[in-house]
Amino acid sequence: MTTATTRPSKRPIHGVLLLDKPLGISSNTALQRARRLYRAEKAGHTGVLDPLASGLLPVCFGEAAKFAQYLLDADKGYTATLKLGEATTTGDAEGDIIATARSDIALNEFEQACTALTGAIRQVPPMFSALKHEGKPLYEYARQGITIERKARDITIYQINISDFSPPFATLDVRCSKGTYIRTLAEDIAKHIGTFAHLSALRRTATAGFSVANAHTLDHLAELDEHARDALLLPCDALVAHLPRIDVSADTARDVHCGRLPAWTGAAPAHTPLRAYAPCGGFVGLVSHSPEHGTLKAVRLMSTPKSD
Repeated sequence: MTTATTRPSKRPIHGVLLLDKPLGISSNTALQRARRLYRAEKAGHTGVLDPLASGLLPVCFGEAAKFAQYLLDADKGYTATLKLGEATTTGDAEGDIIATARSDIALNEFEQACTALTGAIRQVPPMFSALKHEGKPLYEYARQGITIERKARDITIYQINISDFSPPFATLDVRCSKGTYIRTLAEDIAKHIGTFAHLSALRRTATAGFSVANAHTLDHLAELDEHARDALLLPCDALVAHLPRIDVSADTARDVHCGRLPAWTGAAPAHTPLRAYAPCGGFVGLVSHSPEHGTLKAVRLMSTPKSD
């Protein structure tokens, strides 16, 4: 007689886990492993990291997933290692080498290239990316040898610090805006010098004010009991802590949840998402303020508490 294996029951858990994604697995695989450890009913991540990249991957459980978009739009930080003198099909170490050139780059010309690509620039997304064309990710076309024309996008490279320079390798600490592809930045730096490059390693170190220094590995999480794991979660409003805060009455919070436009005359930026809190510090969600009408309007709310 066979005995059926009982799966652990899932929990309605809410909060943000700062996960340190390891090398060699996809972001979705890392997400699902974290979800199983927490027995979470609902989970999502905020921004894909390739299997060959490691580092900060915020995971949103339950209600926190409603506010994940505000991390997708955030600035980010990376530590990237470039291998100079080699171009690959994918722009990183996973691809095949398709061209070679000199790698005996002088530090001063490398510094000049980094400076030239700092600030507001335009960048063409790589074919090996998750951007979609006619419903399919670009990397699916690339694997078939098909090239799709991509439009250049406006991005900002706030800072490039050279932390190690030992040709053919160079390691950079980069702070950049959303939509930046570090593999393309590596190729563009090399192109400015007149050579090739690809990423040999990439680690996300920061996003939206969160640091990988405060992130937790899957192995560490697996060693903890459930209570200790739960204690590592950040509250849902941690994802929107950069937005202005307002405090509202219980009646106003109730009106917003019911779809009404309650009167509110406090000082706040017009039409900008605001973090609203009810008495006793309860996070209501995001609202916008219309000074013309003196009202609040729901943008994205936490679910209303269930009655006993």
